Amino acid sequence: MDLNLVLVLLVITIALAFDFTNGFHDAANAIATSVSTRALTPRVALVMAAVMNVVGALLGTEVAKTIGEGIIDISHYSLSTDVSLQREGLVIVLGALLGACTWNLITWWFGLPSSSSHALIGGLVGAGLMSSTQVKWTGILESVIIPMFASPVLGFFLGYLAMKLVMRIFANFPYHRTMRHFRMAQTVSAAAMALGHGLQDAQKTMGVIVMALVAGGYGEHHNIFDPVTGDMTIPLWVKLSAAGAISLGTYSGGWRIMRTLGRRIIDLDPARGFVAETVSASILYISAFVLHAPISTTHTITSAILGVGATRRFSAVRWGVAGNIVVAWFLTLPAAAGVAAVMFWLLHALVQ
Repeated sequence: MDLNLVLVLLVITIALAFDFTNGFHDAANAIATSVSTRALTPRVALVMAAVMNVVGALLGTEVAKTIGEGIIDISHYSLSTDVSLQREGLVIVLGALLGACTWNLITWWFGLPSSSSHALIGGLVGAGLMSSTQVKWTGILESVIIPMFASPVLGFFLGYLAMKLVMRIFANFPYHRTMRHFRMAQTVSAAAMALGHGLQDAQKTMGVIVMALVAGGYGEHHNIFDPVTGDMTIPLWVKLSAAGAISLGTYSGGWRIMRTLGRRIIDLDPARGFVAETVSASILYISAFVLHAPISTTHTITSAILGVGATRRFSAVRWGVAGNIVVAWFLTLPAAAGVAAVMFWLLHALVQ
């Protein structure tokens, strides 16, 4: 069998495996608050999140295009008729995926809700730099670095302000009845959050699979580029594969990280859980549909939880746990890049 075809199939397989790890790694993002407030049972929450992840994955492709075209430039590999050059492009994508998967598994093991999105982007940058491929620093600054800082800040302050408003509106309402209503409302907010997770994270895997098809010389066969406009398109089978993988991963659960988000940062009540999920989902939708930016669902929901928790009193938030999470955020890009660089070096030596 042609080695390039083997590499393409391997990249697709590992990309879907990454999507699966993304699902169980980030399942907690959508359901931890609902489970911790007992709005939903863990199993019902996982089924709901899995279904909404599929729906979200099929709603758009702009984030996938950003990943496929906006991080590194592999056009000189994909446009070449030189089989060995195409192979090097595939090795870049494969090294990036292995770096991202490795960091995902490390942070999952320690129960840290780091960003699968930034692990993938860090992997692409690391493999790209090791291969001397052009890294699109302007695109990374606009689509990754700025949203990386802006989305948690927005999540914290919008969560804080929205919770203050809710507290003022419902100040004179019966507490237990009000919490019961918010507990029911969390079914909707958790579904909205799961939809945003699918909209953001499944698309990133679509972008990587398309990169592999293009790098391996199969772009024209799968009609990746529109013949009239030249814009990238995502084949239906890629969308369905990515949606299915992230859904299965979500259903398998992410209990370690769920415990961190749902209980170790702060003890949430249903009102705070509802506000955190609603704020996070809103930011995810704006980023996907308006900004086309691949932001982190993890960063967004965690910062929103911190924001709503701070309305109780600042000491109610376990800032030590929050600090460990922030450290993991900053480590993700360089750590995944480093692992991906090593993986590219090993794979490059192996296939030459």
